[in-house]
Amino acid sequence: MTEKLSETARKTTLEPLLGAGWSMVEGRDAIAKTYSFANFVEAFGFMTRAALWAEKWNHHPEWFNVYNRVDVTLSTHDVDGLSTLDVKLARKMDTLTEG
Repeated sequence: MTEKLSETARKTTLEPLLGAGWSMVEGRDAIAKTYSFANFVEAFGFMTRAALWAEKWNHHPEWFNVYNRVDVTLSTHDVDGLSTLDVKLARKMDTLTEG
């Protein structure tokens, strides 16, 4: 079963994500990031690749897309906050944008 991140886990796992452009969401135990791409096709391609991993891990992001931008928010609803699933998906999303 998935558990909420402990204080120790938060320090070790969230710090690198915050350094990579993720931010804490005000008023929620969640992280967010905006990805920008050259055009809509690249943005949609990223979403498609990320969706395959999200489905595989049964952990789905909150996201919003307009043209070349994808806004992502991650939080685990089952634990009402951040879990290792959020960290795992955030890391994967970052690798999907490396080229």
